[in-house]
Amino acid sequence: MTPIERVRAELARYQHLLLTFEAGLDSSGGVELVIRLKTEVPGAHVYHAPIHPRDIQHAQFPWTFQKYLYDCLHDYLCEMFISNPQEREPRA
Repeated sequence: MTPIERVRAELARYQHLLLTFEAGLDSSGGVELVIRLKTEVPGAHVYHAPIHPRDIQHAQFPWTFQKYLYDCLHDYLCEMFISNPQEREPRA
């Protein structure tokens, strides 16, 4: 099984109401996790996260991948805040 096939097989185990998960190749030919909203929302971006080849080959990949996926979900959703109390200056 190729690295991208292994990631796709693992992603097939996850279903979400709002998000889709894909595995793609980045510009250098490495595997990346792609997270996007099922329904397009203005201002929302597509999230791309590289997956290191050694992580994909590791025997613990299903467990480490789950943590990585959840960390990416957290980052992705937090990046969609349009304002928050920690901002130095209010947005216009």
